[in-house]
Amino acid sequence: MGMPSKYPRGLWERAVRVVTESLERNEYPSEFEAIRTIAGKLGIGSPETLRKWVRRAEIDAGGRPGNTTQELAEIRELKKEVAELRRVNEILKSASAVFAAEPDRPPKY
Repeated sequence: MGMPSKYPRGLWERAVRVVTESLERNEYPSEFEAIRTIAGKLGIGSPETLRKWVRRAEIDAGGRPGNTTQELAEIRELKKEVAELRRVNEILKSASAVFAAEPDRPPKY
């Protein structure tokens, strides 16, 4: 899991909505100018942060190619599962090697 955001989810959603609506109304000469200005007005530390939020929202809405937030979360979970299964597999390989090395040894009672 990534680092927790220092911005609340509501701010993220509001900022993206404001940028999208201002671009639809042609309030700024460019997307860059809209993002830079709105980030400053909303107290977002860096315009780059807001730009990434806008891109992520575009991907999630299907307007831009890429993995959606839900797909990225699923990929992260599957990677964790693969790592755990590989770890278990290595343990089982080691255990089977130990048991295979002692076939003639009588059991201890």
